[in-house]
Amino acid sequence: MGTRVDWGIWQVWVWEEEGVIQMTSFHQSEPAAGAVSGVMGSSCAEDMVAGGPPPIRVLFVEDDKEYADTLTAELAERGFIVRHFPGSSEFLGALEQADDSEVILFDWHMPKMSGIDLLAAIRRRGIKLPVVFLTGRNLIQYEKQAFECGAMDFIEKSRGVETLVRRLKRVVMSAGKDLAGSGCTAQGRLALHRLVSRALWDGVDVRLTVGEYNIVELLALNAGNYVSYRAIYDVLRSPGFMSGHGGEGYRTNVRSALKRVRNKFRALDPDFNAVESYMAFGYRWRADDD
Repeated sequence: MGTRVDWGIWQVWVWEEEGVIQMTSFHQSEPAAGAVSGVMGSSCAEDMVAGGPPPIRVLFVEDDKEYADTLTAELAERGFIVRHFPGSSEFLGALEQADDSEVILFDWHMPKMSGIDLLAAIRRRGIKLPVVFLTGRNLIQYEKQAFECGAMDFIEKSRGVETLVRRLKRVVMSAGKDLAGSGCTAQGRLALHRLVSRALWDGVDVRLTVGEYNIVELLALNAGNYVSYRAIYDVLRSPGFMSGHGGEGYRTNVRSALKRVRNKFRALDPDFNAVESYMAFGYRWRADDD
């Protein structure tokens, strides 16, 4: 028996025969649920057969098609799965693909939206995956700006693919240590995809805003315990932020936010009752054994 991979509209089988990696593919009328799209190199196939480490999945935004095609193929041959997007609009329109990715690779200079602006845009959308920049002009001020905005690395294109491979692996390893336990967390029927700020109820995306997601994550990670209005507002806005009338005015904003959250869950499940309030103090997420 070999290993099956649903790869877009292709079903790929990989096996070893007399010491040689073999691959064959079958066309499917449409992608299978959860199918991978991108480019797979021979080293990925070898890992599948040998039970080696899984390939690193990269989202790559680059407007230079010739360079992107070349780099995508070179990374694939070195054990990466790369999904390339020719520009910011295509990438932002497909952010759901970030769910199973491990690192994002941005070109610094792009025509519609620069890489640094794209980084800010995905952070506003709650995407916490590590970002690496590629540039053809390695200016000190660019590198400084990239790191100040939260990039994990800044690499000159002329350094070559081997340097890029080493540093991408280092970034993924470092991010894995820093974000240990932050990938996907389950609390009963709720699943939290924490690197992309998405909440699923019975497997369906609740479509929360980043602020609403932050509230649900805070409550769910403290399931069974009440969380104060102030603590909830701190993740909705920022620690210590004040609004509303008087020193306790922020409570109105918290109540409004929780009402929106409940309504979104109830749109999927009319009997949703996982969020409970405690008068004059705050809210809690019901524990599984409540």
